[in-house]
Amino acid sequence: MREMTLASGAVRFHHAPIFGLVCGLLGLNAETSQKTYLFITMRDVVSAATRLNLVGPLGAAVLQHQLAANAEELSKKWMNRPVEEACQTNPLLDTIQGCHGYLFSRLFCS
Repeated sequence: MREMTLASGAVRFHHAPIFGLVCGLLGLNAETSQKTYLFITMRDVVSAATRLNLVGPLGAAVLQHQLAANAEELSKKWMNRPVEEACQTNPLLDTIQGCHGYLFSRLFCS
């Protein structure tokens, strides 16, 4: 991956592959790396909800604890998929993404 990117002259990486690459260089196995990435993503989403005042700090901790069992199930279900299956579709989120500009009003005018 490194050689191909450097040869193209453009450095563009997505977070997940780089995270996996770094975990591999640190000697972490695939299961630990994938579970860690899922935990970090879940923590970041709950943290964003806290910053938007959608949930309080204590509620966020409870929410994260409640989601842990679901995250473990998802981790087992989707672990070690081949790269050919690495895609996602979500028409609802694609539609809502067009409303990203309204987030400003939620962040700074509440």
